[in-house]
Amino acid sequence: MDYTPIVSQVWGMLTWFIPAALLIGLLKSPWAKGQIGELLVRLFAHWQLDKQIYRRLHNVTLNTPDGTTQIDHVFLSTYGIFVLETKNMSGWIFGSEKQAQWTQKLYKRTFKFQNPLRQNYKHLKALEATLGLNPEHLHSVITFVGGSTFKTEVPANVTQGIGFIRYIQSFRQPIFSEAEVDTMLHYLQTGRRAPTLATHREHVQNLKRRSDPTAERQCTKCGSAMIIRIRKTGANAGQKFWGCSTFPKCKTMQSL
Repeated sequence: MDYTPIVSQVWGMLTWFIPAALLIGLLKSPWAKGQIGELLVRLFAHWQLDKQIYRRLHNVTLNTPDGTTQIDHVFLSTYGIFVLETKNMSGWIFGSEKQAQWTQKLYKRTFKFQNPLRQNYKHLKALEATLGLNPEHLHSVITFVGGSTFKTEVPANVTQGIGFIRYIQSFRQPIFSEAEVDTMLHYLQTGRRAPTLATHREHVQNLKRRSDPTAERQCTKCGSAMIIRIRKTGANAGQKFWGCSTFPKCKTMQSL
């Protein structure tokens, strides 16, 4: 019996099935979801935010004392600087402003992720230091895309879909001149790390190092070694954190 037609048919199916399966797997990866979420936000901003009022930068990597920080989107305007963190997630979202971790419930599965407000706080501090701004002029904005539903009350600056557009546009009191906005934009354009694959890889390595409890770490204030300590009192009692080894002489702390 000649199996050639059957083999040819099976091979023809595999030639499109394997690439399709690989593409589906790639699209479901955290990296791809993040890229798609950021692309959606770029499109929303392009359609809804006036370019003459809001200057925009995307994927901004800045140097920090402990490595680098990567900001999804920065919108500069006379009404303030808006720092946007994007989350491409589906399912139910549970979280409050003060919780260290939020929860995603997707069907019968439950996942924990860092409170995006805390994540964005470091972005704001990096911009504050880079531009020498008053923190009151920097605004944290979080947007969830991907069809998620908030199951707990969240702050006004945590939005869904194009809700971040309305939040940004709600600020109508000018605090900067056009010249100041242009100067800050130029400063960020020249001071940011080049948006290359090498920069991204270095940032990922910095994240791994910061999350590794065995990695050596230096105090950003005095240069002494940092050690892991445990909070003994307060609402966060029992929580671990990095503390300067010279405490109480130096009281520098970093989240673990």
